[in-house]
Amino acid sequence: MLLKTRAILVAVVGTVLGLSLSLSGGLLANRQMPDDDGRALEQARLLTEVMQRVKRDYVEPVDDNELLDNAIRGMVSDLDPHSQYLDADEYRDIRISTTGSYTGIGIEVNEKGGVITVITPMAGSPAARSGIRSGDQIVAVDEVTIEEDNLHEIVSRMRGRAGSRISVTVLRDDEMIVHEMRREVIRVASVHHELLGPAYGYVRVNQFSETTARELSRAIDSMQNDSEGLLEGLVLDLRNNPGGVLDAAVDVSDLFLDSGVIVSAEGRTSDSRFRRSAHRGDVLDGADMVVLVNQGSASASEIVAGALQDHGRAVIVGTSTFGKGLVQTVMPLSKGRAIKLTTSRYYTPSGDSIHETGITPDLFVEDSPGFPDLSLTGIVDHRDDGQLVAAFERLQSQQVMHSNAL
Repeated sequence: MLLKTRAILVAVVGTVLGLSLSLSGGLLANRQMPDDDGRALEQARLLTEVMQRVKRDYVEPVDDNELLDNAIRGMVSDLDPHSQYLDADEYRDIRISTTGSYTGIGIEVNEKGGVITVITPMAGSPAARSGIRSGDQIVAVDEVTIEEDNLHEIVSRMRGRAGSRISVTVLRDDEMIVHEMRREVIRVASVHHELLGPAYGYVRVNQFSETTARELSRAIDSMQNDSEGLLEGLVLDLRNNPGGVLDAAVDVSDLFLDSGVIVSAEGRTSDSRFRRSAHRGDVLDGADMVVLVNQGSASASEIVAGALQDHGRAVIVGTSTFGKGLVQTVMPLSKGRAIKLTTSRYYTPSGDSIHETGITPDLFVEDSPGFPDLSLTGIVDHRDDGQLVAAFERLQSQQVMHSNAL
């Protein structure tokens, strides 16, 4: 049945492209077809009819490829806010962003109901330096208002040539704010570390890429060398970390766990159903841990926080996380294109789904105004960053849970 449906859709595309195929007439009328195929054929006819009307009667000429691209984009993006059709440029960008760098303004957004909301600006990025904040609603790019019919086109403008100028208008507390900046090469894999005090370490992970676990392991080794011995405690800062590669989140969690499930996922296909477990070996040898999170901590950040919380390996400090519990798989298509499709729901080791609810911290501490300071990558304020102060005090008081694999 699936092959028949695909054949019908191929015929539709062929008609639109001028291959002179007809979907009406006696042959089709007399063919006995299953109900599902009959409905698919009817929708295929409707799609062909609409596209032919647009080509013939729209006020300006419309390119066939543009029409088809828009039809595909609409089909995929209407599934959920995270699924997306990627043209060759967009697919190239997403491959680059998971492996090292890309050119843009350094911002992670979420689209829901035609509204573009900032999850977080990346530390040190043009967006962060200009003052864009988590929770801002993007309403225009280069003075072009974002609307439902141009949403993907306008959002894609935030990527572009390094050094080129861009303006982004956001809505914050009923106030319109215009941010002017220049696009830059954004370094995605970024781990900062420093010692908070003798034998106490601090590590900030900005985003999860293929190199994150290796960078984090090296950072811990460096701090242990500086301390001339094992660390007594570590603050892992995942605030305003929008996520990234799922396997990177698994590898980071595995650094601190000796055993047990890290994350599991359920989907319709065998590939989308999986379970990832920890391997023996804790880089901290059981030293105390506190994980800092906030509303900007999403996706892969929530996998790490959920795994360490459920196993009693770390205390979670801060505010509730974003709540993105869906897994997207990037599937290559022909001619360098791809689709990013939601394929699974993931679950923490305890079996909970955090989608649209987030991770609840063990110790709730409100954000301090201006912290974390995303425009100053690597600068840690030991006095005015209330969440960090609370995390460090928790470490020093040794009121930290210890590993208890589920």
